Amino acid sequence: MNYVVGDIQGCYQGLKKLLKTIKFNSSKDTLWAVGDLVARGDDSLSTLQLLYDLEDNFKTVLGNHDLHLLSIINGIKPAKPQDKLESLLASSDIERYANWLRQFPLATMIDQHSLLAHAGLFPEWSFKKAIRLSAEIESELQSDHYAGFLAKMYQDTPDTWNNTKKSQLRLTFVVNALTRMRYLNTYNQLDFKEKNSPLQTASKFIPWYEINNTHQLPDQRIIFGHWASLNGRTNHPNKIALDTGYVWGGHLTCLCLETKKLIKIKE
Repeated sequence: MNYVVGDIQGCYQGLKKLLKTIKFNSSKDTLWAVGDLVARGDDSLSTLQLLYDLEDNFKTVLGNHDLHLLSIINGIKPAKPQDKLESLLASSDIERYANWLRQFPLATMIDQHSLLAHAGLFPEWSFKKAIRLSAEIESELQSDHYAGFLAKMYQDTPDTWNNTKKSQLRLTFVVNALTRMRYLNTYNQLDFKEKNSPLQTASKFIPWYEINNTHQLPDQRIIFGHWASLNGRTNHPNKIALDTGYVWGGHLTCLCLETKKLIKIKE
């Protein structure tokens, strides 16, 4: 079986409870994750240890918290107390985990119909386009100069997609769209200030999944996390939100791809 789990965020006990609930078999099942494996939960170290030990039976895309962890490890940004990363950063295995994490993409195809990306799919991109752009980021993260790339990553601009030749600004937009995106305006410009659910947000902001994407085929689905305030609700059967805020007292949710069943656990 293939299972896709929402934002784990260092919630080790919750992850173990979920795996027990679904009777996960590490010799034949595969666990996929929407990213944000670490930060805010009580035990990011044990979480990474568990996922790392699954070897080829674990696959993920990177989220903004995972990229931030890599920046902290490289001395680019300070750790925040609320992220509770002290034991992970003090671990003798931290470099091994960093090198492991930076092998993962920002977007990937689970099967021929399903795209996995932490924040979702920018409405002007096809699935193939997102995978190609993710590959550009993968190349940077897997290079010897990846710390330099991370150091330039922290920008809210450009907020508009420009399909020009490869540049740092272009790559920054790709990172932001795939790991931080929630709302856009009517000009398809990214907005990073608003994090609430659409029910609590001014109408000038549009959830990315509400914007018509002419490149997405009817039988294609997007599986994402990142947006806990949605609580799994998009009102679109092919836009599947799996971050249901376990770290904030909500549920940890996973989707079984074969049965299309959602399984949720609470602390």
